[in-house]
Amino acid sequence: MSIRITTLAAAAALTLGVVACTPAEQTQAEANADAAADNTADAAATAGTQIQEGAAAAGEVIEGGAMKAAQAVESGAGKMADKLEANQAEAAAQGRPGAADPTPQQ
Repeated sequence: MSIRITTLAAAAALTLGVVACTPAEQTQAEANADAAADNTADAAATAGTQIQEGAAAAGEVIEGGAMKAAQAVESGAGKMADKLEANQAEAAAQGRPGAADPTPQQ
């Protein structure tokens, strides 16, 4: 929004420069146009910095979410492996065919 305003101000200053009659008025109009251009450049730089900071923050949020998801998958896989080992040990204890006790033999 502020970029549009400063851009409009720069355009208005340039228009005034064209309409200005005396050399002093033309010089003042040029100075106003230069100042408006500087303001536009500053506003664009500020907007660019804010966009960059916002993108970095969004990246951190996404990274944190991905890390939590990976931890949940790892935890779930570990619980499932424990359950499968318990089922395999129970089946082996019951003598079911093909069942092997997963606990290490010493």
